Amino acid sequence: MNNFGIFFLISYIPIEIKLINQLILSFKKGGKKIKIIVDGSSEELDIKGISKRLKDIGAVSLKTEHHYIDIDMLGTLPSDSEITPVTTNSAEGLEIYRHSTSHILAHAVKSLYPEAKISIGPATEDGFYYDFDVETPFTAEDIRKIEKKMKQIIKKNNPFVRKTIKRSEAIELFKEMGEDYKVELLDELPDDEVSLYEEGEFVDLCRGPHVRSTGVIKAFKLLRTAGAYWRGDENNKMLQRIYGASFPSDKELEDYLNFLEEVKKRDHRRLGKELDLFSINDEIGSGLIMWHPEGALIRKTIEDFWQDEHLKADYNILYSPHIAKLNLWEKSGHWDFYRENMYSPMDIDGMDYEIKPMNCPFHISVYKSRIRSYKDLPVRYAELGTVYRYERSGVLHGLLRVRGFTQDDAHIFCRVDQIEDEISKVIDFTVFVLKTFGFDNYDIYLSTRPEKYVGSQENWDISTEALRNALTAKGLAFEIDPGEGVFYGPKIDIKVKDSLGRPWQCSTIQVDFNNPERFAISYRGSDDKEHMPIMIHRALMGSLERFFGILIEHYAGAFPLWLAPVQLSLLTVSERHSDYVEKLKNFFKSAGIRAETDVSNEKIGYKIRQTSMRKIPYSVVAGDKEVESKVLSLRKRNGDTVGPFGKEELLKILQKEIEEKALYK
Repeated sequence: MNNFGIFFLISYIPIEIKLINQLILSFKKGGKKIKIIVDGSSEELDIKGISKRLKDIGAVSLKTEHHYIDIDMLGTLPSDSEITPVTTNSAEGLEIYRHSTSHILAHAVKSLYPEAKISIGPATEDGFYYDFDVETPFTAEDIRKIEKKMKQIIKKNNPFVRKTIKRSEAIELFKEMGEDYKVELLDELPDDEVSLYEEGEFVDLCRGPHVRSTGVIKAFKLLRTAGAYWRGDENNKMLQRIYGASFPSDKELEDYLNFLEEVKKRDHRRLGKELDLFSINDEIGSGLIMWHPEGALIRKTIEDFWQDEHLKADYNILYSPHIAKLNLWEKSGHWDFYRENMYSPMDIDGMDYEIKPMNCPFHISVYKSRIRSYKDLPVRYAELGTVYRYERSGVLHGLLRVRGFTQDDAHIFCRVDQIEDEISKVIDFTVFVLKTFGFDNYDIYLSTRPEKYVGSQENWDISTEALRNALTAKGLAFEIDPGEGVFYGPKIDIKVKDSLGRPWQCSTIQVDFNNPERFAISYRGSDDKEHMPIMIHRALMGSLERFFGILIEHYAGAFPLWLAPVQLSLLTVSERHSDYVEKLKNFFKSAGIRAETDVSNEKIGYKIRQTSMRKIPYSVVAGDKEVESKVLSLRKRNGDTVGPFGKEELLKILQKEIEEKALYK
C-alpha cells in the first residue's frame, strides 16, 4: 500500500464541518464562486456550475491546496478556494474508488455475518482488501454470497456520508458495536475529533474521502482469501483477508482478470515444479531453496556469465565464510540497524557468532589485509555470497522471498574523486547485464536519507549528489524516492519490467562513507598521508534465487537457448535409430551443447509433446531418412521446422545463437 493509502486510512485531520445545505445556500445568496482547475485551465464557477462540471468529467473526489475531500464537502470551502477534480484517470482517484469498494465489502460481510469484526480495508495497486475477525475462515461459497450482497448494495446507490465526532464518542460507539480493532486504532490517534462514514446502515472509522455513493462503483470482483496477522505481527491474532479487484469499467476489469490468468500461468512456483527446477521442503525449512539438476544447471550458466563478465570488468572474485563473530556485525552497524532481520547468535567456544546477513564486512577485511596506495584504487571485489536473513513466514514466497539466498554482491573501494566515474561504470555494467537477460525496460529511483541513519549530513549530501550526477550525465530519467536510502548511505535502485510489464526490484548501487569510517580503512595518498576511501555497494541481479524466479515468470519457463538446461533433444522414431542419436548426442555434447536423447518405445508424437511441455528450445527427429541422408531438420519449440542441415552446420547455428545470447522468439 502506498503512502496515500496509509494516509487516508488511519490519519485524521480535524476539519470544521457545518451544515452543507446552509453553506450552499449562503454561496448562492452571496454570488460567491470557487476556482476550479481542469486540465491546467481554471475558471470561477458557482456551486451549481461546479457540480455540473464535476458530474460531466466523472469526478470521484476533490483536491484542495492541502487535502483530498468528498465532493459533498464543496459547500464548506471559502470563496477564494481552488479545487482540482480527482477522477479515476489518476492514481489518487483510483485509490479513492477502490477504498470505497472496500467499505462496500465490509458492509456486505457485516450484513451476512453480523458476528464478524472489521479491522482495516485499504486500497491496493489494483484493487482492495479488508481484514475480518471471524471464527471460521471464509469459503468459496461465502465469497460468492458476499459478492452478490455487494452488488445489491451498489444497486441501492447508498450515499457515503461523512460525519465528524469527538474521538471519545467514537470509542464508545465502536465499543458498543463490539468493534475491538477500531477501538484499538482510536486509542492511538492523537486527534480530538475523528471522521466516520455512514453508508446505508453501515458505519466505519475512516478519514476518507470516498466516492459520492455506492452506485459509482461499476466493476469489481472478489479474488481470493488469505490469513493475515493483525498489523502484520505474528504475535497477534490471525484475521481473514478478502482481496478484490475494482475498476471503473467492465472492460478494464476483464483485462485485469485476463492479466491475472496470465500471471497464474507464469507462476514460478508452478513452473518450477512442472519443469523440475527447484523445491522447498518443510523438513529442511521454510524459505530455503533446493536447486534441482536442471535448475542448478541454469544457475551455473548464470554464475559463469557473471564471473566472466566481472573478470573482464577488472573485478577480483572473493569467497567469504558464512558466519563471523557477533562483534563484526556490531561494528558494521548491522546489529543496531538490521537486527530484526538477523538470526539469534550462536555460542562457539564461549563467543557469540552470527550467521551472515551481508558480505560487506568480509570484503572490508580483505581490503585491510595489506597497505593500499592511491595508485591501487579503485579496488573492486565481487562475490556470489550466500547470506541468511530472517523473514516472517507470512511473507515467504517461492524464490522471490526466502531466508537463504545468494547475492551477486560487489564492493568498490575508491577515492572521492573517483566516485562518479565508478558509479557511471556500474550503471553501464548493470544495463548490460539486464539487457543480456532480456530486460530492456526499467525504472530508476534515487533513494535519499532515511529517518534513521548514520554518518554526517555532509557525507550524505556528497554521496547523493554523486549518484544524481552519474544518472544525469548518462541522460537517464529517474525519480526521487525520499527517505528510502539504507542506513549507511543513499542509493540508486533499478526496477526492471518483465514481459507482463510488472516491476521487479533487482539492481542497486549504494554509496557508503559509514563502514570505511567504522572499520578505519585507509589508503596512502600522493601526499604520503592516510586517507579514507569511499565504499560503493552494488548488486546487478539482486539475488540468484529472486532473479531466477523473475526469469522463470518473464520467459514463462521457455528460456532462451543459452540459459536452457537442455538445449537440444534428439528423438528416435524407432529403436533401430538409437545408435545414431547416441552418436549425435556425443558429437553435440563434446562441442558444449547440452543435448539429450529420447530412445524410449513411445510414439514420436508423444516424444515431441514431451519436449514441448519441458520447453526445450530445439529437437531433432531421427528416422530412416535422417539416418540414411545424415541430414537433420531442426524443430523449434513453437512448432516451426528449419533445415535440413548437416550436423556440423547445425552445430554452428546453435553455437552462434548461444554465443550471442540471443533471446528466443
